[in-house]
Amino acid sequence: MSELVLEHGHLAVLRRRLGLAPAASNRKTEMTDITTTAAVPTASGSRYLQQLCKHWAHNLAVEFNASHGTVTFPREGRAGTFPGDALVTFDAEPEALMVRIDASAPEQLEAMKGVVARHLDRFAFREAPLAFDWR
Repeated sequence: MSELVLEHGHLAVLRRRLGLAPAASNRKTEMTDITTTAAVPTASGSRYLQQLCKHWAHNLAVEFNASHGTVTFPREGRAGTFPGDALVTFDAEPEALMVRIDASAPEQLEAMKGVVARHLDRFAFREAPLAFDWR
């Protein structure tokens, strides 16, 4: 399966991130090193990864294939306003879905943990609630 790049309404943001257009000088979009990871036990990691990425692709910058996906949550959104974007990375393994969150502020990290857990539990309703061992 070829890698899919899906986005809706964020072409300018994507161009800036790819270095095709200059970033606005008054907006900070870099992430800091505030990171957490979790190994979520499930044999359906690839399916959940793809469902989540397709769901978020309607209004966020998303890249994914069957085993790896990334979702960029903008610095300004439903969870609040933060210094930079948050990046959620998913990697499907045979018995777990590996989740990594890179955030720009501790509050953003906590908000993203909740967003990811709630959405994943919705798609994994037969297994929910899934265990998140954030580290």
